[in-house]
Amino acid sequence: MEVLYSHVAGIDVHKRQVTVSVRIPDPRRTVRREKTRTFRTFYADLLVMAAWLAEQQVTRVAMESTGPYWWPVYSALREAGGSGMAVDVVNAAHVKAVPGRKTDVKDSQWLARLLEVGLLRGSFLPPDDIRRIRDLTRYQTKLTEERSREKQRLLKVLEAAGIKLDMVASDTFGVSGRSMLDAFGGR
Repeated sequence: MEVLYSHVAGIDVHKRQVTVSVRIPDPRRTVRREKTRTFRTFYADLLVMAAWLAEQQVTRVAMESTGPYWWPVYSALREAGGSGMAVDVVNAAHVKAVPGRKTDVKDSQWLARLLEVGLLRGSFLPPDDIRRIRDLTRYQTKLTEERSREKQRLLKVLEAAGIKLDMVASDTFGVSGRSMLDAFGGR
């Protein structure tokens, strides 16, 4: 297959480490040179990784979207690589469809090979401000759900104690319902 991107890297992302394979032209031969290194996922180490990629003149990077673990890797690449380094976060299910790869090194090499011939498509990543709004909205939703669960637990405890507060208050957690709950608490 024809090489579309000459200086690429594939990153296999995990919680404690990332394995990075770089594929670049070898000026002395017609074959491509491949280098693989492993980095810890502390942010300082990820910045070293990004600087190494920039030193190798990598212009395009592919990594799997593995849970939340790819976020700091992406941030380090954006910070150290700047706009000259395109970062494709790819769906792990699309890449894992190929059998026979069993190690982190093989995974990163496979990502680099797929990327250099244009067989990977990056996932949609919204702009930073939209991502922050999404995170806040999701957090608010989780807090609301947790509050509802706690209310249900309290109602269950009251019911088990034979207290039917919801029979005398239209809104157990409204003003009058909370006043009654406060009276139960001895305030």
